[in-house]
Amino acid sequence: MDGVLFYTSLSLIFILSITFKYFFRTKQHRHTNLPPSPPSLPVLGHLHLLSPSLHRTFHQLSQKYGPVVSLWFGSRRVVVVSSSSTAQECFTQNDLVLANRPRFMLTGKHLGYNYTTVVESPYGDHWRNLRRIGTTEIYSTSRLNIFSGIRKDEVKKLLFKLSRSSREDFAKVDLRSMLSEMTFNIIMTMVAGKRFYGDDVSDKDESKQFRDIMREAFTYGGVTNPSDFLPALKWFGSGAGFEKKVMDLSKRMNAFLQGLIDEQQLSKTTSGQSEASTMIHHLLSLQESEPEYYTDQIIKGHILVMLLAGTDSSSLTLEWAMSNLLNHPEVLKRARAELDAKFGQERLIDEPDIFELPYLQGIISETLRLYPTAPLLVPHYTSDDCTIGGFDVPCDTIVMINAWAIHRDPTLWDDPESFKPERFANGGEEPYKLMPFGQGRRACPGMGLAQRVVGLTLGSLIQCFEWEKVSEMKVDMSEGKGLTMPKAVPLEAMCKARPIVNKVLS
Repeated sequence: MDGVLFYTSLSLIFILSITFKYFFRTKQHRHTNLPPSPPSLPVLGHLHLLSPSLHRTFHQLSQKYGPVVSLWFGSRRVVVVSSSSTAQECFTQNDLVLANRPRFMLTGKHLGYNYTTVVESPYGDHWRNLRRIGTTEIYSTSRLNIFSGIRKDEVKKLLFKLSRSSREDFAKVDLRSMLSEMTFNIIMTMVAGKRFYGDDVSDKDESKQFRDIMREAFTYGGVTNPSDFLPALKWFGSGAGFEKKVMDLSKRMNAFLQGLIDEQQLSKTTSGQSEASTMIHHLLSLQESEPEYYTDQIIKGHILVMLLAGTDSSSLTLEWAMSNLLNHPEVLKRARAELDAKFGQERLIDEPDIFELPYLQGIISETLRLYPTAPLLVPHYTSDDCTIGGFDVPCDTIVMINAWAIHRDPTLWDDPESFKPERFANGGEEPYKLMPFGQGRRACPGMGLAQRVVGLTLGSLIQCFEWEKVSEMKVDMSEGKGLTMPKAVPLEAMCKARPIVNKVLS
């Protein structure tokens, strides 16, 4: 036992010494005009600053050290940008240099097919192929229009579920779970023609398997693992255990996604359908003519990104939006008046209608400003030395854009902490003031889909129901833990069906 302890201690000392040497060797880089940096700890650097609300921590640092701050997360240099003008510089003159993604998250390695999905892939030919597939075959206007009926049907199912107990009087509803289930059903019905939430799922066991996998995926995706920044730690204690759990989840996720592809391939072969009825079906049709560009792994990667990036983000945006409306009944009243004046109580709004409702669009934009689901955007990685905000930023630096701080900058926004949809009355803001979906080459490709889901759902909820808070107290707007900035307290509300429900929902 003593021998094991001795050699373990010796190994740790050796690894820490190497890391310590590397840390200071890197800090003594030839660059002299580096961004300001707060005091750091040996080996750990600024890892002690990591917190559940990292965007708030970074904002506090920017107040003291300026809009461009340099940090060390273990052996990795991180530069945080917290001003609109500097972000604009990143996404214009430095857009190509910052087009890479850092390879440090274990979830990207194991769940993301060794960093080969469109979100995590390094900039190059492979990424350009993935982006082309996404732009033309998944998120294009024509492709989204094909599946508009699915989104409309799922929103109707949500409305019907809400109306079951609220046709006569106000009833309390758990909006978080309902919105989350709806967004998952939208994506999975588009992708594979299957619903995995609700009373009418076709395969209960498969549905449970899917829900368990996604629950774990979001749990691990929101965990900050120290071994991501001090690689030596992955061989010891919780680091090794965490990687083992992620690897096990990866195997189950891959098997599940492959099962969906195999099922669609069999259906396509046996039915002989000429038109693609699902996203997988469509991509498999393209695989026949260009197998090198549409491999099973690439298809699985696109499905994974749609699930991880296109579900939680939309449902949380809807939850934040409804929370804001409940706390600002005058805004809710004005939004309903806009809908009633445009469409009356005779028909439900449809996706094309949402872009004719400027006040509704203002509510969504203001929600994304105050509560972006990616407050730090997706990290970038420098492929060469560059200059940001007048400072030298070396190659192989992680660059993070604090969109949350920019969205609340008092030099850019009047009364920035207040919820004021009317600030977007003129049709929007400059792109580098409001950037919930990122900017430049690596901007979120699913923005169009998200706008449709959020706009149609929020407009339908306002059109079809009266809404009130559960109590006289304001809805708690505290932020919870997680990369997508969820509400700390799940939203519950009181709703009562309006007359339109009896006309349009049978």
